[in-house]
Amino acid sequence: MSEVNKNDQVQAMDIVEEDEETKQKRLVKETMNDMKRNFSLLERSVETIEARFTTRVLRTLPSIRRRLTSEILAQVIVDYYGPNDEQIKNELLIYLNEKDTSTTEGEKPNALPEVDMYIHLNVLIYLLDQNEIEKGIELSNKTIQRMNAMNRRTMDPLAARIYFYHARFYELTQRLAEIRPTQLAAHRTATLRHDVETQATLLNLLLRNYFYHNLYDQADKLVSKSTFPEKAGNNQAARYAYYLGRIKALQLDYTAAHTFLTQAIRKAPQNNITAGFQQTVYKFFIVVQLLMGEIPERSLFRQPMLKKALVPYLAITQAVRIGDLAKFQEGLGQFDATFKKDKTYTLILRLRHNVIKTGIRMISLSYSKISLRDICLKLHLDSEEDAEFIVAKAIRDGVIDASLDHTKGFMKSKEIVDIYSTNEPQNTYHQRINFCLNLHNEAVKAMRFPMDAHRKELASAEEARERERELAQEIAEGDLDDDDDMPDF
Repeated sequence: MSEVNKNDQVQAMDIVEEDEETKQKRLVKETMNDMKRNFSLLERSVETIEARFTTRVLRTLPSIRRRLTSEILAQVIVDYYGPNDEQIKNELLIYLNEKDTSTTEGEKPNALPEVDMYIHLNVLIYLLDQNEIEKGIELSNKTIQRMNAMNRRTMDPLAARIYFYHARFYELTQRLAEIRPTQLAAHRTATLRHDVETQATLLNLLLRNYFYHNLYDQADKLVSKSTFPEKAGNNQAARYAYYLGRIKALQLDYTAAHTFLTQAIRKAPQNNITAGFQQTVYKFFIVVQLLMGEIPERSLFRQPMLKKALVPYLAITQAVRIGDLAKFQEGLGQFDATFKKDKTYTLILRLRHNVIKTGIRMISLSYSKISLRDICLKLHLDSEEDAEFIVAKAIRDGVIDASLDHTKGFMKSKEIVDIYSTNEPQNTYHQRINFCLNLHNEAVKAMRFPMDAHRKELASAEEARERERELAQEIAEGDLDDDDDMPDF
């Protein structure tokens, strides 16, 4: 009985191995078929001069990327490139550490430039995933040179992705400054050619380049001298809004920074793939919100995607909320390295004054009358003179509605004013209306219509009229029942 069970287990293991091998072959075949289908779409894009087919190809990149291997890429390269493109084929195979295994050479047309660049793009992505950075730098430089020499507008969507990975390779080697002239020249060319996607991508890459080297003044000048294209995709628009938010925050324009960071959060895809971008934006968003005197919602820190990353910012938020200067300094010291790594340290240092203002506001709400000495003790200030100066400034800035008696050394709060007698509800309502209107305008601008669609509509309208005449004639002759051709409810 035991021998039978043992044989059954061996047979079951063989079946599992066969199934796994069969599954692997199927995945390889599907990946190659997907890439060849993309070749057809690229050819169709060139024939019809329609960029939407190239966009469909680029949308499949993440799916194909997960299945790419050097063997699959090598097989695709060998199958596609003919004798006239022997040099390109051999060069790509060398980067993949593969050999040309083809035995027969059939009649193959010259490689279409768009398909050629698409294959180069997939090889770059594979080298990046395999951490072959030096090879990626070398191949990306050659790819950009070939692409610029061709000068084809049907290649523009692919160019944007190639420039992105070109910059990524240099960023990983901390050599971004070297490619800044190349990016500036390419951005100028893309702007003159109205290449929307490449223009938006390069503008964001340049801003990232400046931010990487802490050149915020140059980034601000670039923003002031350039225009972000309105028809750019949501991903690039989200990145651009994030960079604008950071620039405005450094310039003390917290209202504008809050608006741009909110746009970045709303435009970014809400999935786990963009978790890193969302975490980065939320870090600056929380700090800016605190600098504006607002407290972020507690639910924000409980989101699974953000919970771990926002732990240091939760400590700072709690200190600001209760106006505890000692707790603020403790949190700042504990997470000092994290804030410097996130590049939010400078902004967080500005929060010290906000902590004090919050503490004064809470004191003014809790006490109708309080001495400066008690304020000094509650806020952990050095002297009563400092407390008097801070309270006087808070009254002048409109943070609290109170009066200060210098002779007797106390602060007296005034009665709480009804908020609906102020302009605050109206301003909040106005902001929401503006957001809805902007969302509607962006949705209208993002609508796409195929070329010559009106001709198809005219043909279908003519067919409908012909069908109506036939129906009228049939009704007149009495050959049509009442319920014929009626749709079901």
